[in-house]
Amino acid sequence: MITYLHWLGVGDTLKRVAFWVYKLPTDRFYGTYFGGDEKAGLAPDNEARDIWLQFLPPGRVLPFGCKIHYDRIGNRDAASLVNNDDPTCIEIWNLVFIQYNRESDGSLSFLPAKHVDTGLGFERLTSVLQNKMSNYDTDVFLPIFDAIQKVTGARPYTGKVGSDDADKVDMAYRVVADHIRTLSFAIADGSCPGNEGREYVLRRILRRAVRYGSEVLKAQEGFFHGLVDIVVKVMSDVFPELKQHEGRIRDIIADEEASFGKTLLKDRWYPGDEMGEGIEKFKKAAQDVEGKILSGQASDIQNLSSLLFETILFLKGDAFVLWDTYGFPLDLTQLMAEERGLQVDVEGFNNVMDEARERSRNAQNKQSGGAIIMNADATAELHQRGIAATDDSFKFTWSRDHESIIKAIYTGSEFLDSAYAGGEVGIVLESTSFYAEQGGQIFDTGALEGPFGLFQVINVQIYGGFILHIGHFAGKSGRLSVGDKVICMVDYKRRKLIAPNHTCTHMLNFALREVLGNHVDQKGSIVLPEKLRFDFSHGKPVDVNDLRRIETIVNEQIKAELDVFGKEATLADAKRINGLRAVFGEVYPDPVRVVAIGRKVEELLADPENDEWSSISTELCGGTHISNTREAKAFVLLSEEGIAKGIRRITAVTTDMAYEAEQLAYSLEKEVDDASKEEGSSLEKKVASLKSRVDSAQIPAAKKDDIRTKISQLQKQVKIAHKKIAEQNLKKAIEVTTMFAEIAVSEGKAFCICNVDVGLDASAVREAVSQVTRDKGISAMVFSTDETTNKAVVCAGVPENGVERQLDVTDWLTAALEPLNGRCGRGRGGLATGQGTDASQVQEAMTLAASFALVKLE
Repeated sequence: MITYLHWLGVGDTLKRVAFWVYKLPTDRFYGTYFGGDEKAGLAPDNEARDIWLQFLPPGRVLPFGCKIHYDRIGNRDAASLVNNDDPTCIEIWNLVFIQYNRESDGSLSFLPAKHVDTGLGFERLTSVLQNKMSNYDTDVFLPIFDAIQKVTGARPYTGKVGSDDADKVDMAYRVVADHIRTLSFAIADGSCPGNEGREYVLRRILRRAVRYGSEVLKAQEGFFHGLVDIVVKVMSDVFPELKQHEGRIRDIIADEEASFGKTLLKDRWYPGDEMGEGIEKFKKAAQDVEGKILSGQASDIQNLSSLLFETILFLKGDAFVLWDTYGFPLDLTQLMAEERGLQVDVEGFNNVMDEARERSRNAQNKQSGGAIIMNADATAELHQRGIAATDDSFKFTWSRDHESIIKAIYTGSEFLDSAYAGGEVGIVLESTSFYAEQGGQIFDTGALEGPFGLFQVINVQIYGGFILHIGHFAGKSGRLSVGDKVICMVDYKRRKLIAPNHTCTHMLNFALREVLGNHVDQKGSIVLPEKLRFDFSHGKPVDVNDLRRIETIVNEQIKAELDVFGKEATLADAKRINGLRAVFGEVYPDPVRVVAIGRKVEELLADPENDEWSSISTELCGGTHISNTREAKAFVLLSEEGIAKGIRRITAVTTDMAYEAEQLAYSLEKEVDDASKEEGSSLEKKVASLKSRVDSAQIPAAKKDDIRTKISQLQKQVKIAHKKIAEQNLKKAIEVTTMFAEIAVSEGKAFCICNVDVGLDASAVREAVSQVTRDKGISAMVFSTDETTNKAVVCAGVPENGVERQLDVTDWLTAALEPLNGRCGRGRGGLATGQGTDASQVQEAMTLAASFALVKLE
């Protein structure tokens, strides 16, 4: 199967298509058309058939769906081979006439607009032109095969398939060659392997190729990214973006390959290595279930604990974790299972996945409120009622109430003619000044005012062009009906917090490319009243100095007081503007709104290729913005973090919240500077407190790094002070204990007891006791207290010269600790240490310790 192919396509609204002539014999062409479906009540597409008959004889016009097939052999009647998966008669051109919508009951209804999707397969056309029986035998793939052989040392490619390819080597060649092309083009277009959607597909493709290369072709770890060179060499003449992004393509694939290789290619796995753990579990499960079906059903876990999915689900309890958290793609599981003669219950796996997704959706809806969803059936019903899509052009007019008419009332399951107070409903208006959530910008809130009173709007969403105002009555009573006139009252105070964040998101996008390079692509964003969040493609953490430059660029644009312009243009004209930024994979309307900062959109459209435009922020955007950058007041970049492989996230604030963040940073930095004047325990406590506060503070990321550097210096001071104090304590404890020991020896006593006053430095106390018992040969007990905490540390020592049989060190210390409300562990090597929580009784404890020793040593 090819995962990447060039589709030489055109689109039209008519069922006519021009033949592209490549000097191919026309008597080998077979045209097909839709032959009808009695069960669905669909007649044959005779219109398409009649058009084919203008070019081909009746014997080569067949009812299979609208396609062009080509007979590789020729000079025969190949009609029976058309649409029959015969490699000698292949489909080279496909046409899809998009004109119906499948309803929930299975019926078909006409779409309001009809389209043609048509495309010609480049690889298949190449195989026909070069008279090859397979795409893989053409010069599109052979140079890549040569490179694969060179890097892996495998036998040459021979073109075998199925059972003829007994060692699977030719299959591995095809997989690796196809997948390196797929990844190279996708990354050049701005995508990147990741955890979700199309990016996860890329990750799965990469892993499949690496596995085939390593296990079948016996390639060395890291071989795959080295094949980027040959793809660029073969294809970059026609696709120059491959050459332009060659380094980035290679780096991203190498990074992904290395990450996957750490778990997949090594001989053993380690705790915390989830995918490696999953693979190890797989191997064990496969041995236990030979000939069985590996099930994804959660219900089977209790009964079939030895199966793969159950074994892995035992760790997390959910099949979704296997897919998402373990990075264990289903197709890889299937492949590994098939190699062992096992099957995977894909349907069961998908059911559990769907259940997990549904639980997630329900939880999100319950948490967010105002979550009435209008599905395709609902929007189709609105069309059937003759209701036009909502005109939301008034969202760009600020601080002005807008009059409109209620066109529909929706509960989430049905449409009503009237609604009463007591629950949430969705209102569709003829026109609106409310902004519906889209493009990362949060929805507007506010109210609808009418003869019914006030309807509180708490959520605004768009479905198929219909804008749904979700909310409830402000009071306990009220009734609104279709046809009622209303006044849209947007909460512009709230929008004035959102708009600066959206405009600064554009400026941030511009600044990121200026500082990091043109490989940066937007991967998502959220624009809220309190902050903005921006996800972008970048392979490593952003250096703090780069963060400072990015923040500075945005603030310079704010200080420059640049006007912000927005204007609609045709999509084709907009895309011609030099430096235009758009979200990769996003489908934009036509016409589309262009938002430019610092220059009028008309100027950009008049001279789209002007190099000057690359130095300003220009994006396709339908959101609401400030009119001048000065309204943003200030921009503070709070954090930068990784959220997925090759994807970084920046969180920032603007306006007064940016000022507050800067002021907090200034205040914290001043506290750190003042703390440097402190000494001893006071400095230690201050540093610990400041570190915790700075770590959690919402302040500029670059300034936070500066402050952390200063705190690090203070921590070094504390560490040096600790070391100095420890040395002083040790010296003092040894000197005092030695003095008391010498006095005891001179008086003929077999033990000494003293208080050394080194705080709670148990190490110094223990070392003093150890030295005295060793050097003086007598038993010793040393106390030290801390007035602030009212605690005491005590260490007792008994020389191992026979005395320990009379004076057990643990019993001795336990007795002494009783007045201190303390306890100790079992002594070892003649030493025991304990701690008490009532240091005020230390004198009593010392007296008790002396009495205990006298009794035991008599």
